Amino acid sequence: MISAQDLVEKILAKATSDDCIVLVRDKTQANLRWASSTLTTNGVIATRSVTVIAFIATGSAMASGGVTRTSVEEGDIDSILAEALAAAKASGQADDYAPLAKDVSYGNWSDKHAPTGPEVFSKFAPDLGSMMQASKSDGIELFGYAEHTHESLWVGSKGGMRLRYDSPVGRVEMTGKSHGRSRSTWSGVETHDFKDVSIERIDREIRQRLNWQERKVDLPAGRYTSIVPSGAVADLFTYMMWVSSGRDAFEGQSVFSKKGGGTRVGEKLSNKSFQLYSDPKDQQLPGSPFISAAVSSPFTSVFDNGQEAKRVDWLKDGVLTSLLQTRASAKLTSLPYTPLGDNLIMKVDGASGNLEDLIKKVDNGLLLTTLWYIRMVDPNTLLLTGLTRDGVYHVKGGEVVGATNNFRWNDSPVSALSRIAQASESAWTQPREWAGDITSMKAPALVINDFNMSTVSPGS
Repeated sequence: MISAQDLVEKILAKATSDDCIVLVRDKTQANLRWASSTLTTNGVIATRSVTVIAFIATGSAMASGGVTRTSVEEGDIDSILAEALAAAKASGQADDYAPLAKDVSYGNWSDKHAPTGPEVFSKFAPDLGSMMQASKSDGIELFGYAEHTHESLWVGSKGGMRLRYDSPVGRVEMTGKSHGRSRSTWSGVETHDFKDVSIERIDREIRQRLNWQERKVDLPAGRYTSIVPSGAVADLFTYMMWVSSGRDAFEGQSVFSKKGGGTRVGEKLSNKSFQLYSDPKDQQLPGSPFISAAVSSPFTSVFDNGQEAKRVDWLKDGVLTSLLQTRASAKLTSLPYTPLGDNLIMKVDGASGNLEDLIKKVDNGLLLTTLWYIRMVDPNTLLLTGLTRDGVYHVKGGEVVGATNNFRWNDSPVSALSRIAQASESAWTQPREWAGDITSMKAPALVINDFNMSTVSPGS
């Protein structure tokens, strides 16, 4: 197979449009899967994605059109260029136009993709085997998977962009079931290389939560003080970020639209000194130092390829500071250019301890495990609905006293910002609903007052 670098150069050499951007992503993924405490599959998957974006001058602006394929060889270059050019000609002048980056470079362009492989599990796999043996002896069934992904990205253009970035990341998801599968709980972690994954911690957490389910406590629907683990916090607030387009807010189409016109930037949304930001230079969760976009959307633009990625404060001290902006939407809204970064970091000033410490601070409430099937009900308030999953526990006097029924919940992360009672320290977390989409997020566990459990759910 032709190398990614050679493919980029050959496509650009043949491109006849006024400018052309090529993105090539080479990705390898090693995985393990298990069910009923028995390894079922393992393997390595290699994929390539190639995007060609053609740009045509239209007076003082440009039109753009792009094509993405999963397999491109030298013989396919003419056809993919023709498709991209035809798409650009048919699109008309782009409303997200901004001048294209020229003569920018980053990374080791010539280096080959370094594939991941089964060796990444050299420590994890034996530890997992030991956990499986112990679980069988104790009547616990384990289900789940581990995967490690290494992606290399090349971005080149006729205008002299030559950008390269590599991102390795892994995750584990584990479900534990016991007593004829009548009890079930979940644990998940993120990692760069599996060297820091503690099977002992996962095992301890699953066993503890299954033990909590020995006693059942039926509770009605209502508003509860709820302890929300960091993974569920990530699921809630990721959804908030996905609808925080500056243009949508400016045009009155989102929860961040200001009554009477404009946006809510500058408005205090949280009762705590709440920080939410993206930072490509974060030591634990570094991100790409440049913007890459295969398509334009309400919060990305193909015209922004190659622009520098910088720290962006989304909320600072509880105040809405920024919304997702392309350069074109920033000009429209008269707000700064603040593109979406690779990571998302959430902190509450003065927070300390972990999830266990938060439990001790709650006199009467619920401890959640995960949130599932999250969907939007009302975009004007960002009212979401979903289901609890993997165990809901009743907390009294700072202790878990038993498991209760699942609920359908209806609440808004924007509203929840003003009802935070307690927070833990922040840590790299594993969401459940958006696990495949979000790999680089730090979040605290939160105690949220009056979380709306709207109806009792029969699901598990």
